[in-house]
Amino acid sequence: MFGIFNQIFGGSADAVDVKALIDQGALLIDVRTPAEFNSGAAPGAKNIPLQELQHHIGKLKQTGKPVVAYCRSGNRSGMAAQILNEKGIEAYNAGSVGQVRQMLAK
Repeated sequence: MFGIFNQIFGGSADAVDVKALIDQGALLIDVRTPAEFNSGAAPGAKNIPLQELQHHIGKLKQTGKPVVAYCRSGNRSGMAAQILNEKGIEAYNAGSVGQVRQMLAK
């Protein structure tokens, strides 16, 4: 059932423990623009802007790791999670950068 939810909604921070995923080696991806990323990102995040995500699918697949995406509001990261899930990569929308920072601080 969770797999179906994940396929439909692209994963959700409410449905999984994002901090646990990251602690277990999931990749933390910031899908905001480089300027937004440089203005402050979550610790350990890699910047892959949403518009460039398609170019990184192969490399992300090669890692074999789940992906946790975030952005400014959760909208772009939701789209990123959906794209990645459609390409066979386990991916979750962690919402906003503020939400991710708060989760990682716990």
